[in-house]
Amino acid sequence: MKALVFERNVPKYAAAMVAGSLRPGSGARVGPLRLADTDVPELPGPDWVQVRPRLAGICGSDLSTIDGTSSRYFDPIVSFPFTMGHEVVADLIDPDQGVTEADGNHRVVVEPVLGCVTRNITPVCAACAAGDLGGCVNIAFGALEPGLQSGFCCDTGGGWSTAMVAHRSQLHAVPATMSDEAAVIVEPTACAIHGALAAAVQPGETVVVLGSGTLGLLVLAALRAYTPATTVVAVAKHPHQRDLARELGATHVIEPDEVKRGVRRLTGAMALGDGSITRLAGGADVVIDCVGSEASLAESLDVLRPKGRIAMVGMPGEVKVDLTGLWQRELRLFGAYAYGTETLERDGATTRPRTFDLAFDLVGAADLGRLVSATYPLARFADAVAHAADAGRRGAVKIAFDLRSEKERTRL
Repeated sequence: MKALVFERNVPKYAAAMVAGSLRPGSGARVGPLRLADTDVPELPGPDWVQVRPRLAGICGSDLSTIDGTSSRYFDPIVSFPFTMGHEVVADLIDPDQGVTEADGNHRVVVEPVLGCVTRNITPVCAACAAGDLGGCVNIAFGALEPGLQSGFCCDTGGGWSTAMVAHRSQLHAVPATMSDEAAVIVEPTACAIHGALAAAVQPGETVVVLGSGTLGLLVLAALRAYTPATTVVAVAKHPHQRDLARELGATHVIEPDEVKRGVRRLTGAMALGDGSITRLAGGADVVIDCVGSEASLAESLDVLRPKGRIAMVGMPGEVKVDLTGLWQRELRLFGAYAYGTETLERDGATTRPRTFDLAFDLVGAADLGRLVSATYPLARFADAVAHAADAGRRGAVKIAFDLRSEKERTRL
């Protein structure tokens, strides 16, 4: 089979770091990622099946890995060589062995987190028992090699290939009426919903969403669908991002160099600084950081009111930020990774739906498949990665690999 494999190769990793620092995405041309002929991964156990990817998205975490900018934090929780790709819609190779719609549609979305059940660990950890798969403590143990998700584990393969394996518990049937483009957005939408709900937005609060790439736009849709947010401020750099942000629920859209002024006008906060605004004395109630950079975290701290909250939804790397304001204003900074089971309160009732179930609903209701801007074959992986890294400037949102035949591409 064909697969985009990421190997442990220190010289190529160093080359990717240099290339990526000069032009994001160019690490794909010189780094450890290569198109290879490999064997289909063996089934790790009786509850595993083979699937054939149809579309597989390129995520910000993938770009960081390829360009060598991801944190060394991940070293103990990945295993080499791994086939990349964790945003996956696929066909069951043997439809009798998995999840199938009654009408014979055999497409599935893969929920990639590799928790206790997939690793054949019993009893499961407390997080997995509570449905909080993203909090699993056993992602380096059990029947599989280390890997926080499919796409980062050498035993499972990943979506950037013509075949991979998945545990039955990871599979979600795709409705026959849902396009492949919509289905491939389900996984990042689940991440966005988890982040939006983790922010615990209260009625009347002002929420700032930093970043309007794929994740930021999906967070906007999730805030509108599943929280009582009334004032939602999107920070968007490019014209198409600003248009989409408004369509998906932002009440105000501001450009990156106007964040402090914009939040000040909306909240009536006093500005601190000599001549220019250094930071606000008050500000927003919540910031959802969908960028994860040193600059975005510093910006988040500068525009929050005392006792405000920062939800870090974008994957950060190693950052150096002055946290004095976090202490002095008693701010809360927390991460929101992956998904599992959510607590949703509506009409006086509390429910515990799976994040992926909410994601399927939201993708359909908000027509989120339209965010898939371009697809590439595996052979053009360097072009695909470069497009994804420069998506905003090029008027795009989500870039994906297309593993379908011509006949399959025209079926839906």
